[in-house]
Amino acid sequence: MSETYSMPRIGDPAPDFTAVTTHAPEMRFSEWQGDHWVVLFSHPADFTPVCTTELAQFARRNDEFAKMGVKLIGLSIDSIHSHIAWLQNMKEKLDVEIPYPMIADIDMKVSSKYGMLHPGASATATVRAVFVIDPKRTIRAILYYPLTAGRSVDEVVRLVQALQTVDKHGVACPENWHPGDKVIVPPPKVMKDVPDRLTNPAYERKDFYLVYKEIPK
Repeated sequence: MSETYSMPRIGDPAPDFTAVTTHAPEMRFSEWQGDHWVVLFSHPADFTPVCTTELAQFARRNDEFAKMGVKLIGLSIDSIHSHIAWLQNMKEKLDVEIPYPMIADIDMKVSSKYGMLHPGASATATVRAVFVIDPKRTIRAILYYPLTAGRSVDEVVRLVQALQTVDKHGVACPENWHPGDKVIVPPPKVMKDVPDRLTNPAYERKDFYLVYKEIPK
């Protein structure tokens, strides 16, 4: 009988696993992650056009992610031989080298643990899923895309920046927030904090429930 898994949710511990990757014949995910943030993303299949554009763009932005303390790792249910051939093809045709590991999930154990298999979309391919995992190995964000629509790497970068800002400053980020924009001050949790919310000159008050402030750059 095959194993079954419930789909992980935001706030859940990231499922650990051991897998074959393009960087190691056996990789323990938790050990590889260390104390970094991780962006784990799946693609439907090797040698497919939309996936090729996504992997190439993640590769071009790899240094930007690294400066944020983020490791990238991809996955599909293809074999390691297919992965290696595809990465070599991208190097030759697009002049792009993929610096991050690609998981060869041929037995679908990892994709099953992470809820990447959606039978209604395809019985034989993973959907375009993105999991943002923090250094405590907690799932902080989940994005799903259909097989036919590519992801925005800009949005993945922005999302990680927002989550890191939330953690560092104890704030919330408004719609389409980018570094340098004002953030939202969370509402007070105890009565003694109410006067500061009403009088702090550093705050931009739209209403009691909606207060903005700038944060140090």
